[in-house]
Amino acid sequence: MILTRAELLPYKEGIYLWKYVPSLALSIIFLSIFGILSLAHTWRMFQHRLWFCLPFVVGGYLEATGCVGRVIARNDTSGLMPYIIQSIFLLVPPSLFAASIYMVLGRIIRGLGPRAVALSIIRPTWLTKVFVVGDISAFVIQAGGAGMTTSATQKDLGNTTVIVGLCVQIAFFGLFVLAAVIFDVRYRRGRDGFSAVDADTAQLRDGAVAARREPFDWAKLMMMLYATSALILVRCTFRIIEYIMGPEGYLLSNEWPLFVFDLTLMALVWPFSLSGILPRSSRFP
Repeated sequence: MILTRAELLPYKEGIYLWKYVPSLALSIIFLSIFGILSLAHTWRMFQHRLWFCLPFVVGGYLEATGCVGRVIARNDTSGLMPYIIQSIFLLVPPSLFAASIYMVLGRIIRGLGPRAVALSIIRPTWLTKVFVVGDISAFVIQAGGAGMTTSATQKDLGNTTVIVGLCVQIAFFGLFVLAAVIFDVRYRRGRDGFSAVDADTAQLRDGAVAARREPFDWAKLMMMLYATSALILVRCTFRIIEYIMGPEGYLLSNEWPLFVFDLTLMALVWPFSLSGILPRSSRFP
């Protein structure tokens, strides 16, 4: 039943989907933010043919859709569909953001040449495959768990499933960050002792490295990876704590933590990606 006035009503007799009435203003604000950013990235993705950014862009549209669910739920707290939409579509997008970030690191390493490839603890071709497969697994587990949380009989199982999915995501993301840091350190050390990419990249004169040109600003892209990774890891940690505390816990019983530790952090990922994941240089591989 759609109400003309915001009111907290039960889904069934004695069963409440919500612990509060969702904020219309905040939901619309974040709907606008994710909608505008997704459209901007879609345009840049097609402009530069950066198809590996597709998961990132899709994740943005899912975030916006999740906010739509909250807008609808404002006046329909007894409705199951708006609750399901916001539960699933706000939970899984970081997995899609991570998929594009994994592919960026592989392209950075390949773009810096064969000697850079040798410095990676995982070959770039396998790096993307391994982490994306892990990311897809986390995505499926979280989506399935979120769907079960709407069932009175499977709510506890759903919460546990979501926690498992988030832990899988953090585990793979942590390994990814470790691989990125190891490559970064090795490359920064090694580039002072050999021609990092090819003859156009560095010239050795009298045992010293002279003027060096690299095909793209790899250091800036690595900083982008670290920044976005930190934001996603903090957000996933928040979500784990949220589901461990359960539906009666403080985090799920109050709205502000979701906007501060999830939606705001995911919105902050986009400025980094706009300058990093979607670089203007056509030399980015």
